[in-house]
Amino acid sequence: MDQAPRFVSQLTRSTLALILAGGRGSRLKHLTLWRAKPAVPFGGKFRVIDFPLSNCVNSGIRRIGVLTQYKAHSLIHHIQKGWGSLRGEFGEFVELLPAQQRIESSWYAGTADAVYQNLDILRNHGPEYVLILAGDHVYKMDYGPMIAFHVKKGADLTVGCVKVPIARATEFGVMATDSEARVVRFSEKPEHPEPTTPGGDTALASMGIYVFSARFLYERLIEDADRRESRHDFGHDIIPGAMDRYRVMAYAFANNETGSGNLGNQAAYWRDIGTLDAYWEANMELISVTPELNLYDTSWPIWTFQEQHPPAKFIFDEEDGRRGMALDSMVSGGCVISGATVRHSLLFSAVTVHSYADVIDSVVMGKVDIGRHCRIRRAIIDKGCKIPAGTVAGWDLEEDRKRYHVTPGGIVVVTPEMLGQELHHAR
Repeated sequence: MDQAPRFVSQLTRSTLALILAGGRGSRLKHLTLWRAKPAVPFGGKFRVIDFPLSNCVNSGIRRIGVLTQYKAHSLIHHIQKGWGSLRGEFGEFVELLPAQQRIESSWYAGTADAVYQNLDILRNHGPEYVLILAGDHVYKMDYGPMIAFHVKKGADLTVGCVKVPIARATEFGVMATDSEARVVRFSEKPEHPEPTTPGGDTALASMGIYVFSARFLYERLIEDADRRESRHDFGHDIIPGAMDRYRVMAYAFANNETGSGNLGNQAAYWRDIGTLDAYWEANMELISVTPELNLYDTSWPIWTFQEQHPPAKFIFDEEDGRRGMALDSMVSGGCVISGATVRHSLLFSAVTVHSYADVIDSVVMGKVDIGRHCRIRRAIIDKGCKIPAGTVAGWDLEEDRKRYHVTPGGIVVVTPEMLGQELHHAR
C-alpha cells in the first residue's frame, strides 16, 4: 500500500487523538502532591504533556482530546493558555475531557474506562482511527508512519513499542511478537519480563501508544465495560483480550524521532519519567553537549505556553569570587544569577540565585529564590521555593533526610511545604 506523504496526511486527518492525562504519578511523590503527572514541569520551560501534544500537531493530527481527572487544575490552566490556537472553523481542536460521569456514575476506573466514558463524544467526531496516548512520557515521534503501518498491516489494534533494559521492564507492558510483528504474548508489568531474545538483556515494552480502528475500539470498550472482573485497562484487559481473536500488531519506535515498524532497529529517545531519579536524570541529559532529545530542532518544535520574561541576566564580576555565571547549564528567561555560580544545572523561568551561592547538578523549577551563601547539589527544587540564606543541601544526605526527601539515587527533593511555605492550602 502506498505510504506517500499524501497518503499519510489523509490518514492523520482521519484520526482523533486521545491523551490520557488523568493519572497521579504516585512514584513522583512530592512533585505530584498538587498536580497531575502530565502537568509536571520539564526541560526548563515545558510541561510533560507538551510532548504528546506537540507530536500530534507536528504529525498533522489536529483533533485532540485530553482526558483529565487527578488534581487537574494546573494542567487545564496550562492547556487553556498554551493550546487554544488551533482553528475550530477548520475542524481543529484541543478538547478537555474531565471525568464527567457521562455514562457511569463513577470516576474513571482505568485507562479503557476513561475512553469508554467519552464514547458518545468520540462517535460524534466520527474518526476512522483513534490514536490513544499516555500523557506522561517525554519523546518526539511522528505518529503518521505508525498509522500508515496500522493500515498497511490490516491491523485492528497497533501498539507502539520500544526496547528497554530487562531490569526496568517490570514497569511496563511487555510483549512478544512473531516474524511479521504480530503480538503473540502480552503481560502488563510482569514480575519476570520476557526478553526479546532468549537470555537477552532487553524486553519489548509498550509505550502506551495505541492505534485503533475506530469501530473496533468502540466494540472492545463496550464489551469490556460489561465484564465485572475487568480492570478496564488497556494493558491488563483490552490488549490481552484482543490478541487471540483479532489482528494486534507491534510498531517499533526507532531512529531519529520517527518509527519504522522494523523491530530490529535501534530504539529512539523515549523516557517514562516515572520516578524522581528518572525525572532528575532526564533533565540532566538535556544539558549535555549533544543530548539524545534535541529541544533545539526547528523541524520538530515542542510547543508550550510561554510566559513573557526578559532575558536571563548574569551580574557582578568581582575579585572576591562574587561572579554571576552559569557553566554547562540551561538557564531560562527571567532568571537572575546575581554573583552566584551555577554548574551543570537546569533552571526554569524566573529563578533568582543570590550572591555567593553555588548550585550544582540540580533541577530548579520556576520562580525559585535561592538565598546568599546557599550550597545546593544534586537536587530538585520545586516551583516557588524560597531557599533561606546559608542553606546547604545535597552534601550530607543524613541531615537532608531530616528536612527534605532523599531519593534512592541520592537526589534531594525540596518543596515549599518542606520549608514551611504553604503555596497550597488543603483547608
